[in-house]
Amino acid sequence: MASAEAAAWSSSSSLETDSAPVPETAGTAAAAAVAAAARMGPGARVSKAALATKLLSLSGVFAVHKPKGPTSAELLNRLKEKLLAEAGMPSAELTKRKRQTLKIGHGGTLDSAARGVLVIGIGRGTKMLTSMLSGSKRYTAIGELGKATDTLDSTGKVTEEKPYDQITQEDIEGILQKFTGNIMQVPPLYSALKKDGQRLSTLMKRGEVVEAKPARPVTVYSLSLQKFQPPFFTLDVECGGGFYIRSLVSDIGKELSSCANVLELTRTKQGPFTLDEHALPEDKWTIDDIAQSLEHCSSLLPAELALKKPKPEDSPEHGLSCEHITLNETKGEDGEIKTC
Repeated sequence: MASAEAAAWSSSSSLETDSAPVPETAGTAAAAAVAAAARMGPGARVSKAALATKLLSLSGVFAVHKPKGPTSAELLNRLKEKLLAEAGMPSAELTKRKRQTLKIGHGGTLDSAARGVLVIGIGRGTKMLTSMLSGSKRYTAIGELGKATDTLDSTGKVTEEKPYDQITQEDIEGILQKFTGNIMQVPPLYSALKKDGQRLSTLMKRGEVVEAKPARPVTVYSLSLQKFQPPFFTLDVECGGGFYIRSLVSDIGKELSSCANVLELTRTKQGPFTLDEHALPEDKWTIDDIAQSLEHCSSLLPAELALKKPKPEDSPEHGLSCEHITLNETKGEDGEIKTC
C-alpha cells in the first residue's frame, strides 16, 4: 500500500535479507561473467563480459516508472531479471553463486493499483534509500464520492454508499485546509503496517479481526482541488513520509457527510525525482540507460549523500546474486524496520 513503514525484502520473499555475502573482487566477477558469456557463443563473450562488469560497477540512486498492476517488489524483480539477462547471467546461475551479491532495492512502496515514480538504489545506493524516504512526495489522486470500500480504494469491496449530489466544488475546497499542515491520520486497515510480525492486510484477507492503528502525526505541505466532475474529484497532494492518500480521500468523504475512495493514484514526485523528467520507462531498463541516469541523478542529491566511486577491490557489491533491500518511510514504534 502507498506510504508507510520501512522494510527489508529479500529475493526469497522473506522479510530477512540473505546472509552476509563473502566479497569477491571485480576480477572474479568479470571472470564469472566471461564464463557465462562463453556458454552463449564466441561472439557474445566480450560484450557480455563487459556488460556484466559494468552492471556490477553501478552504484547510486535513480528512478523508474512503475505502471499499474505489479507490486513494487514484483517490479523490482522484473528490473533485476532484465539486467541480469542483458549481462548474460540468468537467475538459474545465481542459485549456484550465493556468496556473490548484486544489491538492488527500492524506497517508498506504491500500491499495485498505483503508478508513478519509484526510487531505486543499486550497489551502495541501497544505503541511501532511507534518506530518500524522509523527503516530500507528490501525488495526483482521483477520488470517487458516494462509495466506501474496505481497502479505501477501487480494488476493495464496497462497504457503504451515500448520497453525494449535494456536494459542490466550494464544499470540497472549503474543507481542504483541515487536512493541510501537521495533522493526525489513522492508517488504513489494509496496509503493510504490522501486528505481531504480520501485515495487517494479510490478517484482514484471512478474515481475522484487526483493530485500527492509532492516529499518528503526518505532514501535508500542500493540498489543492484540480478538478471536480461529480462523483469524481482530482487532488494534488504534497506530503511527508508515512502519509496515506487513501486515508486522506476517505476522510474527505466523511467530512463532506458522504464517503469516498481512491479511484486512481499517481506519484508524480519523490524527493528530487519527478515522473516526467527522471523516471525510466521499462524500455529504458538497460545497463547503459541506468548508468546514464545514475550520472544525471547524482547532481540531484545532497552533497553529503553523494557517493564516491568505489575502487574495484573495495567493492563488496561486485557479484552476481541478488539481495533486495526494500525500504519504506519510517521505523515502527519499537524502532524495528518494517514493511509497508
